[in-house]
Amino acid sequence: MRDKNKKAYCNISLFCIALGALAINSVAHSQSNTEVELYGHAMLDMGYQTKQNDPDWFDVVRPTKLPSFEDEFGDDGKFFSSVRQSRLGVRTSTPTSIGNLKTIIEFELFGVGDDAGQTAFRLRHAWGEIGQFGAGQYWSVFMDIDVFPNSLEYWGPSGMVLYRNVQARWTPWQTESGSRFAVSIERPGGSGDGGRFADRVELQDVKSDFEVPDLAAHFRWVQDWGHLQVAGILRQIKWNDLGDDAFELGGSATGWGLNVSTNIKLGNHILRGSVVFGEAIQNYMNDASIDIGVAENFTNPVTPIRGEPVPLLALTAFLDLNWSEHWTSTVGFSYQDNDLPNGQSDSSFATGTYALANLLWHPIKNVTVGGELQWAERDNFRDGFSSDDLRIQFSAKWSFQALLAAGQ
Repeated sequence: MRDKNKKAYCNISLFCIALGALAINSVAHSQSNTEVELYGHAMLDMGYQTKQNDPDWFDVVRPTKLPSFEDEFGDDGKFFSSVRQSRLGVRTSTPTSIGNLKTIIEFELFGVGDDAGQTAFRLRHAWGEIGQFGAGQYWSVFMDIDVFPNSLEYWGPSGMVLYRNVQARWTPWQTESGSRFAVSIERPGGSGDGGRFADRVELQDVKSDFEVPDLAAHFRWVQDWGHLQVAGILRQIKWNDLGDDAFELGGSATGWGLNVSTNIKLGNHILRGSVVFGEAIQNYMNDASIDIGVAENFTNPVTPIRGEPVPLLALTAFLDLNWSEHWTSTVGFSYQDNDLPNGQSDSSFATGTYALANLLWHPIKNVTVGGELQWAERDNFRDGFSSDDLRIQFSAKWSFQALLAAGQ
């Protein structure tokens, strides 16, 4: 715990130093044409969960983090509180002879990976673009961030594509209304699971191998009624058997996927939805499960088990209701289904469902308070076990936006 806190304090210190240097530089160059904008929000979440989940994910609702067997994470019922949704970012814009040079650096306090469960600085975006080209870490071209509902719960719909990925992007066509065609090469990645054979020593020598980047593209059509986006992705996942035993457990798979998403304006309200299907694309899903599973192949003595891409189907549908200038609501659900091969453990994650409804009050600009009812369910592969969690959450969000320097 002390090491994690020390790491978080170091990250905070480095970011504050960088932010201070940026502010000083902006003032010193106030006669240039560069605009620098500081933005973000401070946010408090408090609530009560009636059941249980992985304690590293105590303040979010993720079906993959619900119990895979009875009382896996202790007793039911827990109060939770967090400020991990708080966010800080800097945007810049500089006119050039070939278009505006734009950058964005954005952090939040939601720790993942080694910092899972901690309040620690986490990089969201590190992005730059000029003209038709962009590079850095940003929303994947395979996703549509406009599907994300106006919710208090941080993690969001389990059946939605949501992934901030390192990439190089080309947008050869775009209009002022927002219609565009974009293509990207993105950092590859993925996960596999040995299933019922995970403890076999032969599998310890099997290592992932990503030789080529993922290729993604989308076409977005914007009209007065909303927008329609069709996105696709193609990827290669390899794994090598580095052992010197009698087995050859290496292999490769082609991952592919389609993501059809939309926003439809219904008067003052907005319907947000998407349908996602493909194989070995779970790495790009908001509530990611495994991309590669294990299938029995006992008729082959050299390769008695083999890796197989996991087919996926996911749905998301939310309705954002804008009752007035000061009151809004959101209601909807999301679903993810993974068609696992026969070598997976009986308790492996197979399907997940996510739903919520809220009522939010916006008393003045940049202030939001409200309550939200949240529910999620997990279904295992073959043992018939399922688990769910019902929560109520109250949040207060205080946003800010300031122009640090503007060119003369």
